[in-house]
Amino acid sequence: MKIATTTGDFSRYFYSDVERIKELYDAGFRYIDLDLYDVDKVNKVYSDESWLDEVNKLKDIASELGVTFVQAHCPGTSGYDPIIKNEKWNDYFKATVRSIEICGKLGIKNTVIHGGMVRGIDKFEWQKKNAEFISLLIPYLEDCKVNLLIENSTAKNTYDIYYPNSGKDLREFIDFVNHERVGACWDTGHANCEGSQYDEILALGDKLLAIHYNDNHGNLDEHLIPYFGTLNHDEVLLALKKVNFNGYFTLECMATLINDRGFPHSRRKFDCDSKLNKAPLFMQRELEKLLYNTAKYILETHNLLEE
Repeated sequence: MKIATTTGDFSRYFYSDVERIKELYDAGFRYIDLDLYDVDKVNKVYSDESWLDEVNKLKDIASELGVTFVQAHCPGTSGYDPIIKNEKWNDYFKATVRSIEICGKLGIKNTVIHGGMVRGIDKFEWQKKNAEFISLLIPYLEDCKVNLLIENSTAKNTYDIYYPNSGKDLREFIDFVNHERVGACWDTGHANCEGSQYDEILALGDKLLAIHYNDNHGNLDEHLIPYFGTLNHDEVLLALKKVNFNGYFTLECMATLINDRGFPHSRRKFDCDSKLNKAPLFMQRELEKLLYNTAKYILETHNLLEE
């Protein structure tokens, strides 16, 4: 497997994706997961008037540095929901379509999306409503030659709202949608909050097209660097081997440092001063190098590393 990570690692320090990519390159990464999670940013930076110019900037920096875009994340559902038709729905849909178009222009084969959630519906109703939303995206996926990957979650995030948190349920939904452009992304941090994940990965089988690899302590979705939490790395690597996973080892560990505001932790406030609230950039840069070397160690140990 080749090592990739998300531009979201530097989202707290740089608004520009070009600057974020430069930082990842300096840390050793040559394969990039483009974080398009911010709905407002996608609708603003990659707007109708200027989006191709912005995408060309990404192409230029990738060519200059010799890095490759291999994965992306669709706009997120924080404050938005694809299955609730409210005043925010059009903004979310527009941003999601644009993110798929960006993937098409950059040659990104797989992009990850969160399903919608609403309290009080059962599994079948969840499947039906989310499949209806995905059906609206299918023409764009086909035109741009992009796969849409549904991600598992955890009850630590969804509480009493139904969401496919297991490999079995995630596979069942993908089979329900039944389209060649729809697959699965397995998030190891979400799964670590649920418990053992070897059999869950096996349940996904050939529908598993991408991963989000991150750690936590099993109680919160913390997005930590491997070994900063309790994730059993051998379990995950052996399961990936078993299903013949041939995607990228894509890291999603952007919240190892706690800042003044963030999920799932925020720094305690003190009204008199705030100069030390934000973790300094040099710490993130050092952690990014550690992240790359740790991922390299994990893959080398199981003879899975590809340069």
